[in-house]
Amino acid sequence: MTRKIIHCDCDCFYAAIEMRDDPALVGRPVAVGGRAETRGVVATCNYEARAFGVRSAMPTGRALRMCPDLVVLPPDFERYRAASRQILAIYRDYTDKVEPLSLDEAYLDVTGVDRCRGSATLMAEEIRARIFAEVGITASAGIAPNKFLAKVASDWRKPNGQFVIRPEEVDAFVVDLPVKKLFGVGQVTAARLERLGILTCGDLREWALADLIARFGKFGRSLHRLCRGIDERSVSPDRPRKSLSVETTYVTDLPDLAACVAAVTPLLDDFQRRFDRLDPAPAVHKAFVKIRFNDFTRTTAECVATTPAAVDWPALLATAHARQARPVRLLGVGVRFVEEADEAHGAQPGLFDEDAAARD
Repeated sequence: MTRKIIHCDCDCFYAAIEMRDDPALVGRPVAVGGRAETRGVVATCNYEARAFGVRSAMPTGRALRMCPDLVVLPPDFERYRAASRQILAIYRDYTDKVEPLSLDEAYLDVTGVDRCRGSATLMAEEIRARIFAEVGITASAGIAPNKFLAKVASDWRKPNGQFVIRPEEVDAFVVDLPVKKLFGVGQVTAARLERLGILTCGDLREWALADLIARFGKFGRSLHRLCRGIDERSVSPDRPRKSLSVETTYVTDLPDLAACVAAVTPLLDDFQRRFDRLDPAPAVHKAFVKIRFNDFTRTTAECVATTPAAVDWPALLATAHARQARPVRLLGVGVRFVEEADEAHGAQPGLFDEDAAARD
């Protein structure tokens, strides 16, 4: 049976909750994130702010320069989590195969579900209407035969819209899709592909599997499948945790390696407290240190490890810092857990793995 996958994603979720709770914000550019004076970043922003070029993960100071009237609000995760519980309850009214990706975003496998005469399109419309009526915010949805295409489709008619890709439409839809829309293709990989003359999935299809593997390592297999619209991943309600990390952006740049070594100690204490709360703790596969330098370039150094205690963190930090040897604005430490699923079967990259191909 052809699968019916819905990807639901609330529109500018944090900002939407703020506008819902304070109608005076409606129509004004709004961002949720850290303060500019503490080197905060934008977590999310509404569409009025996006019209000025403001984007998620942008430094708040830069966002304010682009949009001087921007209203910057601190995040209130208690309210966001309360709304998330309502949204997830709505999703689970339709199927028990719900895979949350964040507080407001999830995949739903509605294959064989009888509601709405078995129509995934009608179910998505009903879900979106219920989110608006019961939670007070809008959501967008994508409907497709697999997770990759459903996620792409949900972004097609944002905000407050939905788009369906039927099985017979997959090939024609994917052939013109920009390669930057593929899982795992971030800015670095997209630039590498562009240098090879690969801009669309149609361009990518002209490359043989062996050639893609030679260029991109195991990520080449994912590229070969995804450019043909193939994604065999199932919706996993109990998706295992892939990593655990903590990071800090410093008000004043850390000037050298010695300052970084001193700063990483409290960071590791925080990480260890979080790690100790995992019950049970998954098996550790690798440990990593993440650095963002004062020119906003970033690097990650990692090593094989079985426990955080077994890691020579100062040495790992020194390896990462030596790549630029310049002041540091952000430090992060963490571990990656052993994964049961092989990446070669299309597992979605983690948050810090958007340019997986660049590391292979």
